[in-house]
Amino acid sequence: MSASTHPLHANDPLLPEAKMHLVMPGSPVVGRVVSNTLCMKGKSASFVRHVAIDVSGTPLQGSFLAGQSFGVVPPGVDELGRPHRVRLYSISCPSWGEDGDGAVISTTPKRLLDERRPIRPQDDPHDHRLFVGVASNYLCDLRPGDPVNLSGPNGKRFVLPLDTEAHDYLFLATGTGIAPFRGMAIELFRRAAGPTRSRVELAMGAPYTTDLLYDDLFREIAERHPNFRYHPVISRERRPDGRRGQYVHQFIEERLEHFGELLASPRTLIYICGLSGMQLGVFQMLARHRLDRGYLTIQEEIASIPPDEWTEEEIKRRVRSTHRCALEVY
Repeated sequence: MSASTHPLHANDPLLPEAKMHLVMPGSPVVGRVVSNTLCMKGKSASFVRHVAIDVSGTPLQGSFLAGQSFGVVPPGVDELGRPHRVRLYSISCPSWGEDGDGAVISTTPKRLLDERRPIRPQDDPHDHRLFVGVASNYLCDLRPGDPVNLSGPNGKRFVLPLDTEAHDYLFLATGTGIAPFRGMAIELFRRAAGPTRSRVELAMGAPYTTDLLYDDLFREIAERHPNFRYHPVISRERRPDGRRGQYVHQFIEERLEHFGELLASPRTLIYICGLSGMQLGVFQMLARHRLDRGYLTIQEEIASIPPDEWTEEEIKRRVRSTHRCALEVY
């Protein structure tokens, strides 16, 4: 059976009805920062923070799900004198919030520091001044008590199913794409009804060990719950045996004796969150080992082509994730 003829929608998750756009960017509500802390494993060239914001008394209170996002409207205007547009940030807390009552939401912003470089023909090729991102640096600079303009919630597919026990989970993250999985892991293993009995595997990709986010939390959950496995995947450090580092899809492929049964199971849902492009290697890996059934729809134009020969453009245009493969890349 060719990949393109795989049956679709079998074992699709039944998702909760996510509330969306209760607050529009043009009329944001004001939240107040509760805490702002570094959430990295060690000293790194990057700066990533965990920012918790009190939204009590606003339509956002108790109205979000783990895996959704919310908007931040930075103050001031852009270089053209227009108000800054809204930026979306993944919610990194469970649906009951950081406080247990849905009044405090959180996210995981990374500072953006870069040099200017010409992009448009009219850009000055000699302008290499430091460029500082607008919204993430603004969030990272905030102190407890500071106000912040918010909108949302946003997103309805990248959420846990209504019946979490009906499924097993493979979470794949890179960088700040770990944010929704923090909330989901807490929701699955620290809920009032007791921890899930489902199998949950989390692979977290980072350039260096010091770039791992929320590492202590995931290790603590893994120690307490044998059905949760946490896999840090480091790309720019040598492995203990001297081999080069890996990306997430390479890590999964090398350990198919561990992940193969999970991927072949009709219970399994895949969630992918991180930098745009990380899904390409995952899609090729699944198709290469004929594990794409139920996760991907592969169009006829490339169904007969070996996955290793797919181009990046072909994957982006001809391969689509199903409801059993939730995708959130940026």
